[in-house]
Amino acid sequence: MTPSGAGGSARVVVVGLGPSGPELVSDETRRLIAAAARAYLRTSRHPAAATLDLQTFDGLYERLASFDEVYSQIVEELVHAAADVARSDGYVAYAVPGSPLVAESTVERLRRDPRVEVDVLPALSFLDLAWARLGIDPIASGVRLVDGTDFAVSAAGSAGPLLVAQCWSQAVLSEVKLALDEADAGGESTVTVLQRLGLADEVVREVPWFELDRQVRADHLTSLWIPTVADPVGAEFVALDELGRILRRDCPWDRQQTHRSLRRHAVEEAYEVVDAIDDLEPLGDTPEEVAVQHLREELGDLLFQVVIHSRLASEEGRFTLADVARGVREKLVSRHPHVFGDVRAETAQAVADNWERLKAQEKRRTGVFEGIPGDLPALSLATELLRKAQRLAPAASGDADGRVDPADPVDAADEKANADAEVRADIDASHSAIAALEGGPITEEHLGDVLFELCRAARSAGVDPELALRARARRFMVETERARGDSTDRGAGRQ
Repeated sequence: MTPSGAGGSARVVVVGLGPSGPELVSDETRRLIAAAARAYLRTSRHPAAATLDLQTFDGLYERLASFDEVYSQIVEELVHAAADVARSDGYVAYAVPGSPLVAESTVERLRRDPRVEVDVLPALSFLDLAWARLGIDPIASGVRLVDGTDFAVSAAGSAGPLLVAQCWSQAVLSEVKLALDEADAGGESTVTVLQRLGLADEVVREVPWFELDRQVRADHLTSLWIPTVADPVGAEFVALDELGRILRRDCPWDRQQTHRSLRRHAVEEAYEVVDAIDDLEPLGDTPEEVAVQHLREELGDLLFQVVIHSRLASEEGRFTLADVARGVREKLVSRHPHVFGDVRAETAQAVADNWERLKAQEKRRTGVFEGIPGDLPALSLATELLRKAQRLAPAASGDADGRVDPADPVDAADEKANADAEVRADIDASHSAIAALEGGPITEEHLGDVLFELCRAARSAGVDPELALRARARRFMVETERARGDSTDRGAGRQ
């Protein structure tokens, strides 16, 4: 290989030292290093480095705060050195571990830099040794190489197989383990660890997923092999979680928030989701595409409330967004034994009854009203109290839990007649409560009685009073705006 470029141009020749000892450093690599006006080695942390008497950039790793700063400074020093030796038509040799074309950020940056011409001499990489040890053809297998230091983002959306490089610390191993647990890894209980390939102390072994960051002592020559990923990491979900981290770090407003200060936003976003659902179902005057976009946007806002509260909890060392997702998934599985177990539930009511029973067992609640949020809107609170209280009143033909014995014959017509009579009785009770207001002062207590009886009647009729009143309020808004518009139009006509 002859370095290219016209005389006087700044040139850097990049060579690779291979993945292991000096025996894999090619003669051409040694020749180019020897012929260079100046030669540099990115790091001495390489098995072949001891055979090369070259200046390294190890001091930058110790002095600068991040890899990004280190790589930028290496490029700057190489460019300046190349410009200096170009006066005598010389070039700079830059030696890197492995192959210059595999996972070398400084080489990528050099090739994009317009101030310097770059020649690259390919070399054997750790990938070649990895394929040999694993016994696979990467093309036939469709392997994707990902960076362990950015695993949660770089592996998002991948279905495997994955070779995870740059697993140089225990922290990186922990992040991989947390981002992709055993359930995600195709049900596999182990992960293959590859370390120091080609050296005397080479390691290729399987370790349990949950022991990944405990059994393995990571170093700069550590990689992981994950053959399958059953459930790909959600790219957009991971990116949203990362956005929450960045906002907490860089935005003054987000940085000062607490769980309590964000409390009202969670309530507001939940109501805005309900409002968007009202626009969509049933579809009214709003065009469908507008209503769908509105609901999608509001669901996103509500989702971010989950993300930011999880981020706060993570900073406090309490739980992470992964814990939240895993917890609700496990709860839903346990609450649906008719889907994931051997329990039979043929009707929606049977599912609801079983849900309440399991919920009471899990949370060890003894009071029928225990667990009902006191901050619910008043109509929703009353409805939920009535729903819970109904479980205290056993049905005439049922057991102590108000359930009908399936062995007892029940006439469908009689059952419907009884239900209709109950609805009429509740409606009559609400009418009586309203009539009691006539001819006397309307007190808070009396009005509360009326509203409560209306909630009872609504529940008996299968109507959610909260949604019913919201719908009426929305109609009032529309009617008022229309009337105001008609009045304005008539006024304009008179002018």
